[in-house]
Amino acid sequence: MEYHGNVAGREARLRIEKQGVYLGERLLDYADVAALRPINHRVLIETIAGETIEISMLGFAYDGFWDELTRCFGARSLEALFVEEAQLMLCEGEYTTPEDSGRGLIALYADSVCILPQNCHAVRIALCFTETICLNGYNITITMLSGAQYTIGKMGYDTAPFYERMQKAAATVKQTRQALLEKATLTAPFTHKGLLRTRQSEQYWNAALTQNTCALELFTGEDTATYLYRFTEPAEQFLLNLREATEAMGIHREIIFLPEEKIAANPLYCMAVVRSQAVRFLRARSCGRLIHGASHAQRLEEYLNK
Repeated sequence: MEYHGNVAGREARLRIEKQGVYLGERLLDYADVAALRPINHRVLIETIAGETIEISMLGFAYDGFWDELTRCFGARSLEALFVEEAQLMLCEGEYTTPEDSGRGLIALYADSVCILPQNCHAVRIALCFTETICLNGYNITITMLSGAQYTIGKMGYDTAPFYERMQKAAATVKQTRQALLEKATLTAPFTHKGLLRTRQSEQYWNAALTQNTCALELFTGEDTATYLYRFTEPAEQFLLNLREATEAMGIHREIIFLPEEKIAANPLYCMAVVRSQAVRFLRARSCGRLIHGASHAQRLEEYLNK
């Protein structure tokens, strides 16, 4: 839908698209947006680069413009988090994450909870790695096996139903994943195994860990390389974080080893780097790939025995 308003004091046509918003002839990609703020029937868009864009004079179209803008921004954030599952419940409430706090949309999926604020700090929380989910008054505290903690709540009458459905979804996905994991094979020199997303039920991984290195082998039907990582945290903590990261990434491996200039050229990948702790975790520790070939086994052994 096309809107009419003022951008930085000048009359302009506005159009909201899947990947961004047209401000006259300028397309502002959502990857460049740091925050959206409604103030006195104006919309302020703060960009990653530090620019503040003011949209005003929308008249009676203000509510429609704001609702469509935030809905499309949230949908693009979900795409950057690789969320493809059907939504079970959507509420508006308060949240606190390790990086941000505020108010925004909170969505429940069969395998995750997604926090969708009106800024670049959207988060996907995998239910299969929750240690505890506790309801305290109007707030729900989610503690992960890795130690990370999230709080959501103050969703009005939706708080208790959201908690109950989240508890049920978490129990179901844990049971499903455990059954699938038991079917996954583990072969030397790999010592740990894990799954990608539950919907990718035939796809899993094997990992070999030393004191500060890791080799990750994916079994996805397109097994062309072994992914290498180097870490400094304790191996037990690395493995907990690795399990969360591989589940979150699924089959989207390219983003891990692409150089910065190619990430910068792909707006969706830029959004993924900002929003996904999994992407940042794996990119920060990635140190290459071993392409499958005649010398693969020898090179893998050499890497693990350095």
